[in-house]
Amino acid sequence: MKLYTKVGDKGETGLFGGETVPKDHPRVVAYGEIDETNAALGVAIESIEDAESVERLRTVQSDLFAIGAILATPKPNEHTPTMNKAMIVRLEGWIDDAHAEPPALTNFILPGGSESAARLQLARTVCRRAERTIVTLLAQENLDELVLIYLNRLSDLLFALARLMNHRAGAKDILWSPGSK
Repeated sequence: MKLYTKVGDKGETGLFGGETVPKDHPRVVAYGEIDETNAALGVAIESIEDAESVERLRTVQSDLFAIGAILATPKPNEHTPTMNKAMIVRLEGWIDDAHAEPPALTNFILPGGSESAARLQLARTVCRRAERTIVTLLAQENLDELVLIYLNRLSDLLFALARLMNHRAGAKDILWSPGSK
């Protein structure tokens, strides 16, 4: 099988199930942003030394791949991946774990501190954009709302992990202070 199909040469792509749609179709935009979130996580992972965090983020990457397949399949069948509440509960446990170690958050913070924290914060913002796109898609099409809930928890996890990476690196969170009046 060749890597190139030439279907995209005219601005179209195929969804699972055979339907051909424009590349700016809401489903294509949504799974493209999931793909971008996954790539941003891949970049962030390369700067993380903690094996447990890397393993957890690799699990998230697999989940995101499944979410992309869900989004690319307007008419799910027995081969389409599915979401379940256990996936969200798993993220919540990981958020609690990551949030427990750094000092309590008492101020808004800016992205940065350590390289791994900055990369995780960037992945978080990409995830938030994907989440907004899913909100739009949910208003237009039938879609499992667990996808949206998962992305909401994922952005929280990425924030918590960024703070954890700063804490473990001895880098202080960068506190936000309002500009002068």
